[in-house]
Amino acid sequence: MTKIDDIEGLFRAHYASMYRLAMLILRDENVSKDIVHDVFEALLVSGKTDVGEAYLLTAVRNRCLKHIRRLSVKDRLKGIYSIDEEEILSEEWPDKETIGLIQKTIAEDLTQSCRKVVNLRFAESKSYQEIADTLGISTVAVYKHLRHAIDILRKNLSQNG
Repeated sequence: MTKIDDIEGLFRAHYASMYRLAMLILRDENVSKDIVHDVFEALLVSGKTDVGEAYLLTAVRNRCLKHIRRLSVKDRLKGIYSIDEEEILSEEWPDKETIGLIQKTIAEDLTQSCRKVVNLRFAESKSYQEIADTLGISTVAVYKHLRHAIDILRKNLSQNG
């Protein structure tokens, strides 16, 4: 069997699960397909054919996360909240009332640790690793604080229209 035949077998066996994972993370059909295809292209270039499903799914996850890191903040918000693109592009969004609600929520509903992480990430544009180093916590803790903050913001924003 040739290297191409091996990769074709991997493609047939694992494409569906790899695509599903990319779609769960990105919610974008075209980008998800591109990422899965990029993983297989990398296999072809490297010559690796003795990989399993765990390796392939990890490769997809890592490429999805890399893609997300490259997105602008507006693109990330659009993906998280599934906001209509016209609203994002509008100069009226977010309006002063929404910004005030976000600031109030951050000040009143988040823990001090969570507020520090949100401030470092969004006001100072620090990476997860930089935040972790600054606060002496793990990058996983940084992610959890941000996820918690986003969940609270989402809840408060949806309650207030």
